[in-house]
Amino acid sequence: MTVSDKLISQGNLLFRWRSFIPLLLLMPGVMAMADSATFEARYGDFLSETWVVIGVVISLLGLAIRWITVGFVPGSTSGRNTKEQRADFLNTDGMYSIVKNPLYLGNFLAILGVLVSLKVSWMVLVGSLAYWIYIERVIAAEEKFLIEKYGEKYLAWSKKTPIFVPNFSLWRKPSMAFSYKTVLKREYNGLFGLACAFFFTEMIVDVGFEHEAFSEWLLDDWPWVAGFVMGAMTFITLRTMKKHTNILRVEGR
Repeated sequence: MTVSDKLISQGNLLFRWRSFIPLLLLMPGVMAMADSATFEARYGDFLSETWVVIGVVISLLGLAIRWITVGFVPGSTSGRNTKEQRADFLNTDGMYSIVKNPLYLGNFLAILGVLVSLKVSWMVLVGSLAYWIYIERVIAAEEKFLIEKYGEKYLAWSKKTPIFVPNFSLWRKPSMAFSYKTVLKREYNGLFGLACAFFFTEMIVDVGFEHEAFSEWLLDDWPWVAGFVMGAMTFITLRTMKKHTNILRVEGR
C-alpha cells in the first residue's frame, strides 16, 4: 500500500467515525482546563475575559463560514453523511470558488475559538495539530472520490482553488439563491454544540478547578447559562420542525 493509499484508507475510516473523533481530546482538554484556572489568578479578570471574547468571536466566524456555505449549495452535497462519500453536484462557486474545503475551515475556526478561550497555548497547538492530521486524511479520501466521479472537471477546479486558506480574488457569485431555511435545517447541531462547549468549559474551569460555588457561578456567569438555554431551545425547536414538519423543506436543497 502506498502512502497515498494509506492516507485515503485512514480518511475513509475517520470520515465514518468523525462524530466521535473529538472525544480523543477529552483528556488533554481536562488538563488544559486545569491550566486555564491559573490564568485569571496571574493576569486578572479583564485579560482573562478578553481572551474568552476573542475565542467566541473566532468560533462565531467559523459558524458564519459554514452558514454562508450551506445556504448557497444544492441538496445532496456538503452534508453530514458519515457512512460514505456523497456528492451529487460539484460545488465550484460561492465559498467553493475561494477555498476547496470551506466547511472544514469553518469547523476548524469554531474549534479554535473554544481552544483559545481556554488561554492555554499548548492546547491550541495540540488541538490544531490533531485537527490537521485528521482533516488531511479526510480530504485525501474525498479528493479520490471526486476525481473518480468528476475527473478533469474536478482537477481543473482543484488546481486553481486553495485547499484551506481562502483566496478572495477568485470569488464567483453563487448560482443559487441563499436559503436561510436550509441553514436552519442543517446547522442547528453546530450552534448548540458551540453553546455546550463554552458553557461546560467555563463551568468546569470556574467551579471544578477554581472552586467557585455553583450558585455563585450561575449569577456571575449568567451569559453562558443564557447561551446554553437558548441554544438548547433552538436545537429542540429546529430538530422538531425538521423531523415532524415540512416548514424547513426547500425544493432542490
